[in-house]
Amino acid sequence: MCEPLQDGVMLENMHDVPYLHTSQVGPEVTSVMSIVCYEVKRIFSHAPVGVQVLAGANKEALAVAKAAGLQFIRAEGFVFSHVADEGLMNACSGELMRYRKYIGAEDIMVFTDIKKKHSSHAITSDVDIVSTAQASEFFLSDGVIVTGGATGHAANISEVKAVLGGVHIPVLVGSGVTQENYHHYRQAHGLIVGSYFKRNGSWDEEIDRSRVKAFMENVSKVRHIPVESTMIM
Repeated sequence: MCEPLQDGVMLENMHDVPYLHTSQVGPEVTSVMSIVCYEVKRIFSHAPVGVQVLAGANKEALAVAKAAGLQFIRAEGFVFSHVADEGLMNACSGELMRYRKYIGAEDIMVFTDIKKKHSSHAITSDVDIVSTAQASEFFLSDGVIVTGGATGHAANISEVKAVLGGVHIPVLVGSGVTQENYHHYRQAHGLIVGSYFKRNGSWDEEIDRSRVKAFMENVSKVRHIPVESTMIM
């Protein structure tokens, strides 16, 4: 994953299935992720590195980032509750951001999913995605992440544009970005690319360095066009 053309790297324990609910994630997960992230950061020292700990283990992710010298985390369930595969996920913003200050990690950015993928949002069906993004901004998120309904599913372009117009913090696209559609998201501040960088574009395959290289070469060709720059992770 550490291609020189890439802007950053994010790690997550995606193969650690079945995922545990936030309240059940143990110290063994945090310790292993800390070691892995530290070693990756040593290799990829010149660019931002971040982490997400599944499922919804956002305090643990902050602890990992602090120990490993990372620059950001991806947090789910930041505002409002939703029902995920692992069960009911409650909002964590107050506890998480106070914890960040408590451990002296205010230099670590917290990017937060809104209307989280692989989840039911029926209990907040009267709260649209822009209102969710605005709530995240109010609760001090450093940036919001818009996704499709599942891993590898593209984010709704209209939703991305609506969120961009509704908040004053960075907006990232967090799923379904491919070589064929990335240009639709060029107004976003960042793209998190996962599945497309894997062999055959499948999330559970190994990273295909040729796909990473080809993707980044194409992106570099259009970066000179006057649109707000986009970071690729």
